[in-house]
Amino acid sequence: MQPLLIALQFLTCLPVRLDGKPEPRAIGVSLLYYPVVGLLMGGMLVVLGMALHDTAPALRAALVLAAWIAITGALHLDGLADSADAWLGGFGDRERTLAIMKDPRSGPVAVVMLVVVLLLKFAALWTLLAEGSYLPLVLAPLLGRAALLGLFLGTPYVRPGGLGQALADHLARTPVSAVLIAVVALCLLLGGRGWLALVVTCGIGWVARQAMRRRIGGCTGDTAGALLELVECGVLVALALRV
Repeated sequence: MQPLLIALQFLTCLPVRLDGKPEPRAIGVSLLYYPVVGLLMGGMLVVLGMALHDTAPALRAALVLAAWIAITGALHLDGLADSADAWLGGFGDRERTLAIMKDPRSGPVAVVMLVVVLLLKFAALWTLLAEGSYLPLVLAPLLGRAALLGLFLGTPYVRPGGLGQALADHLARTPVSAVLIAVVALCLLLGGRGWLALVVTCGIGWVARQAMRRRIGGCTGDTAGALLELVECGVLVALALRV
């Protein structure tokens, strides 16, 4: 139970209390529960979307998106902003890129990236909710967090002492692979929308991983957050285009 609570505490702002500081191994095991947290978040968003059924579609989309951000505490949006600044300002240099990602200040590139991603999410949610399509609200957070398992499974972690160090050091490769297979199977069982969401996730994950490997030799907590946001956005937009 502790690894699940660790995952909930790290990935959400839900009122989760832990008894003492968790051991590094428990933090590593918590990675297995990231897709479960995604499913829980998706369920909450679906319930909210249904509860607001009589609300104007634009306002309903805005409220669901606001709740989505509130649940996560904008943790992954921060990683997206830091990564955007670093990728442009790093000028292809590894050390400069890593240094910019540690800078808490946000430049214009970060602001533009956040506006674009949130605008796309809002427009996609508006389209989906107007059509009464709720499955994407579950698939997006599920696959966004499952993508982190794939990232840590196949990509070195390059910032010693960073937030993801314990995840990388205590990664249980066989169980993580099993969880990923289960997520893939679930998507395939869902039919066309599940297949499309899975293809989009794999495509974004592959491109992002290649960019990380070329620029900094691996991943960091910020790039992991950026990947999650890009996967969520890509899944929502792809499924909204299919409505």
